[in-house]
Amino acid sequence: MSKSENAADNLTGVWNGMFRQVLVGSVAFTATLIESGQHITGSTHEECVSFTCPRKTHLATLSGYRNGRAVSFLKSYDPPGFGYNTVRYSGQLNGDATEIAGTWTIDRHVLGTFVMTRAGRRAEADVREKVIAVE
Repeated sequence: MSKSENAADNLTGVWNGMFRQVLVGSVAFTATLIESGQHITGSTHEECVSFTCPRKTHLATLSGYRNGRAVSFLKSYDPPGFGYNTVRYSGQLNGDATEIAGTWTIDRHVLGTFVMTRAGRRAEADVREKVIAVE
């Protein structure tokens, strides 16, 4: 975090989000982020929406960075496989540090949009509207 940003801009905390995938639609997830300096770590939990899923819920770890309002991280599913390996996320933090919106890609071939908001600050319905607007 740069000196010009205040502590309220720190990304550490629980975030509710949605990503949109062409053949699947919108998928809700919960992310726990930890920001230290410009580094971001954390995890996500999301419902498995594929018929071939071995689990009801997918878990993934996050590793990335933040540069001002730009946020990027790599999501690595645990365990990998079943069409779920790593996903690159790139987005922008809004002015009041309550929302990150952007795009995700898998191997530069599969892509979609995402939005995530700090838990408790906005309703899930608002997240759904933002996913549609990002498309």
